[in-house]
Amino acid sequence: MTETQTVLASEIENDRPTMPALLKGWRRKCPCCGKGDVLHSYLKVNSHCDSCDLDLSSARADDGPAYLTILIVGHLLAPLIHIAFIMWRPEPLVLFTLFTIGCVSLSLYLLPRLKGVVIAYQWAKRMYGFDNGS
Repeated sequence: MTETQTVLASEIENDRPTMPALLKGWRRKCPCCGKGDVLHSYLKVNSHCDSCDLDLSSARADDGPAYLTILIVGHLLAPLIHIAFIMWRPEPLVLFTLFTIGCVSLSLYLLPRLKGVVIAYQWAKRMYGFDNGS
């Protein structure tokens, strides 16, 4: 690879910085401008950004956000349930009730945010239909 090709490749890579896009996605905002909403309803992806008109119809999050949600919730709550059982020995029904509420609440909180992060990552890395245009 020549020096010119290396410079062009690094410019393309840095054209869309990943971390700011991920932070915008966490807030469920457009990864390009950070103003328009990526999602409407709870998990439905908007067809385009209201602010910068970025085409979001090609975003394909599929099962990624659900997988990440299960991974995070499981890794947080599994040790906590063990610690709570060892330290306080609550009744099984109490333990089940508390951790069911915690699991559902944390899952409902994380799922739309992680969907925004996955869409923002796809935009930053020019995946699927995000490779052309802004």
